[in-house]
Amino acid sequence: MHGSDDAQVIIVGGGPAGASTAVALARAGVDTCLLDRARFPRDKPCAEYLSPQASRVLEAMGTLASVEAAGGARLAGMRVRAPDGAELHGEFAAQHGFPGFRDRGIALRRRVLDEILVRAAGASGARLREGVRVTGLARDSRGRVTGVVTLDPDGRRGVRRAALVIGADGLRSIVARQLGVARRAWWPRRLALVTHFRGVHGMGNCGEMHVGHHGYCGLASVGGGETNVAVVVPHAVARDAAGDAAGFLDRWIAGTPHLAARFAGAVRTSPVRATGPFASAVRRAWAPGAALVGDAAGFLDPFTGEGIHAALRGGELLAPFAAEAARAGGARADRALAGYERARRTEFAGKWRVERLVAAAVSFPPLMNRAAHVLGRRKDLADLLVGVAGDFVPPGELLRPRFLLRFLVP
Repeated sequence: MHGSDDAQVIIVGGGPAGASTAVALARAGVDTCLLDRARFPRDKPCAEYLSPQASRVLEAMGTLASVEAAGGARLAGMRVRAPDGAELHGEFAAQHGFPGFRDRGIALRRRVLDEILVRAAGASGARLREGVRVTGLARDSRGRVTGVVTLDPDGRRGVRRAALVIGADGLRSIVARQLGVARRAWWPRRLALVTHFRGVHGMGNCGEMHVGHHGYCGLASVGGGETNVAVVVPHAVARDAAGDAAGFLDRWIAGTPHLAARFAGAVRTSPVRATGPFASAVRRAWAPGAALVGDAAGFLDPFTGEGIHAALRGGELLAPFAAEAARAGGARADRALAGYERARRTEFAGKWRVERLVAAAVSFPPLMNRAAHVLGRRKDLADLLVGVAGDFVPPGELLRPRFLLRFLVP
C-alpha cells in the first residue's frame, strides 16, 4: 500500500495535460498527486509546437516567462507546400481582427518544456512521483474507480487511492483502456517518426509542412540551431519502418527532392522516435471516479499542431469539474464529470471539424493542391487558416459557406 500517496485526485501522466490539471487543482486546494513512469527531464516524440494561444494558459500557470526564456524559437506563422509544389503562407499577426494572446508561437524541446511544467505543478502544491508506472485501476464493488494500481521503481506493487483518477497518459492511455471508453477511429491512420537535425538549410521564422503523395513532413526550429523534423505517413506505409526508423526517415526525405537539398550536410542530433498511430478517440471522457484529458481523451492528426494547446487548455477546463467531483463523490461527482464532457465538446468541437477537413485535404493530393493554390493567392484567407491553427481565430470562420465556396469555385 502507498497510503502516503493517497490523494483526493491522482493524475496519471506528467505531460502538459497532467501538469496543467495539477497546477489548477493544487491552487484550488485539492490534494493532488501526479504520477509519471518517466523521470524528468525526458524526451517525447512530438512536433514541439505551442500555438500563440497556448501562451495564455502558460501565463495562467505562471510558467510563460520560464518557457519564453528557455531558448526556444519564435514562430511567426506557417508555410505549407502541396504535392504539386504550390505553397501558402499564413502569419499569426494579421488583419483579420482576431488578435492572439501572443503574435508568435513557440517551438521548444519537450524535455525542456515538460520539466518546466511538472516543476510548476510541484511548486503549486501537487506531489510529483516520478518513475511510477500505473498498471491498472482499482475499483469498488459497484465498478467505480477508487485509485490506481502502481509499480514503483524498486519493483514494489501497490494501490494508491483517490476520490478521482485523471488519465493524462497520452495516445495509448492505460486509463482510457481500463475504463473501456477507448476506441480507434478508422481514419486517418498515421504514424509519425520524429527527430532533430542541426544544419537544415533555409529554416526561417515559420513552421513548415511539406505534403507529399504518401505522407507529409513538418519542420520547425526549436532553438539552439536545431530543427524538429517529423515525417508522418499512413500506418500501412510505416510498416516499412519497422526495425529501421532512421533509415526510413532518411529515405523519405531523400525521395523528396526539394527537401533532400536542404538536408545536405545536416546532422541528426537525437534518436528517431515513433509515435502513433493517431486517430484515437473515446466514447466519452469520463466514467464514475475517473476522467480523461489531453491525448488520452482523443487525438486526430498532428498536421494542425493542436496537441499541446489542447492538452494545456483541457487541463485548465477540467480542473473545476474535477475539484467538484473529488469533493462531492457519488452521483454529484458524476454530474460534475458529465458537465466536463459538455464543456469539452463545446470548447473543441469547432476545431475538431476543421481538423477533419484539413486531414481530408492532406489525404487527397488533388484537394490539397487546390487548397494551396487558392490560399496561395489569398493571403488573407491563409492568415485566417493559420489563426485557427494558432487557436485564437474561431474555427467557425473557416466553416462559413463563403470561405468553403472559394475552394469549389475557380
